[in-house]
Amino acid sequence: MNNPFPAKQAEKFCKALQDNLDTFGCLDFESERLISTQYLFGPARGQMFGVLVCQDNQGNEVILKAFSGQYDGKWVIPGWVPPVCEVSQFTAIVSKYDSQIHALSQKLLAETGKEAFSLQEKRKGLSQACLQEIYDSYRFCCIDKSILTLEEVFGEKLPPTGTGDCCAPKLLHYAFSHHLQPVSMAEFYYGKANRSLTKEHKQFYGPCDDKCKPLLKHMLGLDIVYCDENLLVVNKKEGMLSVPGRGEDMQDCVETRIKRLFPDCINQPAVHRLDMDTSGLLVLCLEARAHRNLSIQFMDGKVEKQYIALLEGLIRSQSGLIELPFRLDTENRPRQIYDENRGKWGITQWEKLGVEYFQEKRLATRILFSPKTGRTHQLRVHSAHEKGLAHPIIGDRLYGKREQGQRMLLHAYRISFIHPVTQEPMSFESLPEF
Repeated sequence: MNNPFPAKQAEKFCKALQDNLDTFGCLDFESERLISTQYLFGPARGQMFGVLVCQDNQGNEVILKAFSGQYDGKWVIPGWVPPVCEVSQFTAIVSKYDSQIHALSQKLLAETGKEAFSLQEKRKGLSQACLQEIYDSYRFCCIDKSILTLEEVFGEKLPPTGTGDCCAPKLLHYAFSHHLQPVSMAEFYYGKANRSLTKEHKQFYGPCDDKCKPLLKHMLGLDIVYCDENLLVVNKKEGMLSVPGRGEDMQDCVETRIKRLFPDCINQPAVHRLDMDTSGLLVLCLEARAHRNLSIQFMDGKVEKQYIALLEGLIRSQSGLIELPFRLDTENRPRQIYDENRGKWGITQWEKLGVEYFQEKRLATRILFSPKTGRTHQLRVHSAHEKGLAHPIIGDRLYGKREQGQRMLLHAYRISFIHPVTQEPMSFESLPEF
């Protein structure tokens, strides 16, 4: 995954950390200088290291550093952020199972056939029970100070080995539990290249997809797809507002969560909006210049967006262009209605991706929408109206029907624009969960 925080400031401290590791040849260079970096260039190979730049309640800069997992069998090294797990508890759990697993391994040396298979299954069961008990002991402090368990993230299945021990969750857990505000984060690999040759000495990498991405999404309260000093791209979940609504119960939204995560950002960071019922990619800016530039790109139609939706029934045509005028139904807000005289024109290009059975019981058509204008509820109206596709989006409570516990199956899948500061072309994709 991409780094969920701006990296530039933290990268400077990372390079200083690399210099210290080079110069002193040890991790405990601030104390006894006994824990050598040679371990990282031997059979065990290199390891990920990370730096998180924070501010405390008085505005003072605090620099945290962490290594992934254990370092040469050590969980705790002076000067480095400790693990999320309680080391004594971890050791007690491992000790409880270790002798049993070792005894089964010894028996296996003398057995073959069905007996050997039975012993292997018992050993596997004990290993899984040990891992389950270890993972049950992990408690992560989130940005809102709530406590998160791994079961809340991964469900009943075992998380990937090492989940929670990478640099990013260790650093953020420590920061949030010590009332520190994260500002910048970066991670680098140090040591002999890994066996798959995907990580090289002193190169920077984002948090891992399999272990960190699902965990950080919960800890931060947002699925951050991209972040730099100027802007963010967030994968908004269905059911969340883009910006605050009216009333105290409508204040939790992407925008307020971004402002909680980045207190120094502008007051209204959202550049555009997605309906509460729509999931997908949303762009926000941290500073005014970027917001102004991107807003103009949206107004000038220079931002390309694509959505994926699942519509009720069978649509026989393969593609087309929908042009319909519609406006707000003032007597039935926020519903939009077709109006040739007072409506604003909405234009949408569409393409059929396939036909499938929704929940194995009714026919549905998967559509790729490319809106050319950005009217309120444009895709929902264009799908449902008889002058459009005449097939509402599944789960659309305003223009179709929604069953109990069902979401609207519309997802902002792709967005492309020019970076407002670097002028670099940017493009992001996020496949829907449906």
